[in-house]
Amino acid sequence: MKKEHKKEKIGRILYRLLLISIGASLAAISIELFLIPNNIIDGGIIGISLISDYLVNVPFLNFGTFVILFNIPFLYFGYKQIGKTFMLSSLFAVVMLAVVEECLKGMESFTSQPILATVFGGLILGIGVGLVIRNGGSLDGTEILGILLTKRLPFSVGEFVMFMNVFIFGWAAFVFGPEQAMYSVMTYYIAFKAIDTVIQGLEETKACLIVSDFYDEVSEAILHRLGRGTTKLRGKGGFTDNEKDVIYVVVTRLEVTKLKKIVADIDENAFLTIMNTQETKGARFKSAIH
Repeated sequence: MKKEHKKEKIGRILYRLLLISIGASLAAISIELFLIPNNIIDGGIIGISLISDYLVNVPFLNFGTFVILFNIPFLYFGYKQIGKTFMLSSLFAVVMLAVVEECLKGMESFTSQPILATVFGGLILGIGVGLVIRNGGSLDGTEILGILLTKRLPFSVGEFVMFMNVFIFGWAAFVFGPEQAMYSVMTYYIAFKAIDTVIQGLEETKACLIVSDFYDEVSEAILHRLGRGTTKLRGKGGFTDNEKDVIYVVVTRLEVTKLKKIVADIDENAFLTIMNTQETKGARFKSAIH
């Protein structure tokens, strides 16, 4: 029986828009009060818009106008590739960024020290962009372009974005000077790491695979000593061709050491693999943490 697609509730939509607004506002604060006063840019469309704003001295053509104009084609492609909700959320985020940035014009910058502007500007920008992405939008269309082009070119999305940013930071070196371009690269890196943290969350989890001849004992010990439920997978040895039970369990990074000890106490010859996870959802897992 086919499940019906449920429409998003109005309360959830308003909550998402609130978080997108906060994210776009944080990005605008970073850009107007940290980056622009120190001639530092970010990568992608925001970086191109900042350079264009610096070079073009025409009324009504400012950063806010450029960031909207440059994003419009990508938002159209985003609508075709990802859907209407993504396109509308991204359009709302970009407009909010432009409006808040314009409202902040004339305010005194927080710092005139480039290194402080780099660190705190990149951090605030990353948190803002991360909030927008986590809630279904985007402030930068370069990744959408990357998704489209990598279907026809032998590059990954990450490689395409990196190549594009090399040209943007090279342009920044020509316009602002090599020192400011280096600060810009640092800003981009800090923002990139902050985005990852916001999207993935602070509660880092690990996925673990355990191959042991003492499956039942190990699984029971994990449940009673660690409070984690396990999943039983069926595997087959590549060398012996014998069937084996494989334990799959997800733990927090703080529980990894205890998990290793539990396994070693029961089976010193157990094969244990620990992997990073992007995100973990599920009421049982959360309740075990808290």
